[in-house]
Amino acid sequence: MRPRIATLDFARGIAILGILLLNISSFGLPKAAYLNPAYAGEPSASNAWTWAILDVVAQGKFLMMFAMLFGGGLYLLLPRGKAWIQSRLSLLLLCGLIHAIFFWDGDILLSYGLIGLVFWRLIRDAKSNASLFRTGVVLYLAGVGILVLLGLISSPDPGGYWLPGYAELQYEQFWRLKGGIEAINNRLDLLSSSLISVAVQYGWELGGAMLMGASLMRSGWLKGQFSPAYYLQLAAILLPFSLAIQIPAVVFAWHTGWSYRWSGFYLQAPREIGALMQAVGYLALCYGFWPQLVKQRWVYRISQVGRMALTHYLLQTLICTFFFNTLGFYEHFNRLQLVALVPAVWAINLAVTRVWLRYFRQGPMEWLWRKLTAQAAGESHHGTH
Repeated sequence: MRPRIATLDFARGIAILGILLLNISSFGLPKAAYLNPAYAGEPSASNAWTWAILDVVAQGKFLMMFAMLFGGGLYLLLPRGKAWIQSRLSLLLLCGLIHAIFFWDGDILLSYGLIGLVFWRLIRDAKSNASLFRTGVVLYLAGVGILVLLGLISSPDPGGYWLPGYAELQYEQFWRLKGGIEAINNRLDLLSSSLISVAVQYGWELGGAMLMGASLMRSGWLKGQFSPAYYLQLAAILLPFSLAIQIPAVVFAWHTGWSYRWSGFYLQAPREIGALMQAVGYLALCYGFWPQLVKQRWVYRISQVGRMALTHYLLQTLICTFFFNTLGFYEHFNRLQLVALVPAVWAINLAVTRVWLRYFRQGPMEWLWRKLTAQAAGESHHGTH
């Protein structure tokens, strides 16, 4: 196994924990609530403010952080060769497929595996680091442009995806709590819609972020080879600029009453651009403050979570689906109350990490993923659990 980059593990841990701030609403509320706080009528002030704050500080940021880190990881895997990379990504795709069908409809693993399989050759064949980064930027902006285009050609009627009726909300509650074949059939329907979205629009952004992450790894940026002052200066530029782009869009979305076309497409575009800049800014903060952070015990704990990122992503699903679906707490909490539950899940992530890595070198899913990759690639696997 290659030596680990401690800052990468920390950033990955931050991303995995941060993603739950948004995912928690997908577990505890109807699907439409994820992007539209007015899915069931005028939201309360606390719900609206919670949405607005999360949209500015978290929505898309941690996903883009993770996408860039994923792309950086693909670059580090290039010496392993084509068979290893394709096997690894194919297994991630399969894991995501199982996760999306049998556990939770908000899965991202399938998209990462699929887009990784499509774009990893661009990382391998890039003539220069600059061309790799430019390609990533172009792909990401193409995804944003397609989002605006979809707004122009979309029906003014938002439909159940954005503004579900009472019967649709009741049915979603029914199948989520009941589970079984009914839930699987609905998750399959949602998966087909998600794959169309990835193919038409989101996949361009995801692939672009991966290529930019690979470029940052290739340049040494994600290896921490620049000075802390450089990273902090970059964060000081990107973070205020990203907020200046996003805050007016969030305010206007609120002002329009979360209009389907405006909030879902036109105003989402500047928020997507800001999210990418903010994700880089967050990463720059991690690297810039690393000389101070590395001395903190809590930073070590989060880095350990980053070592078990796949395990903890799936563990969050198991915890939340058990709590909201099996125990029946689905739609029992508003958006603000759901966010207040997040630290409890983080505490479980941290506790599991502490116990597991006391006895094993890798998380259980990381070990299995590596073992199956070695078998699929035709290599012997001698790593210890």
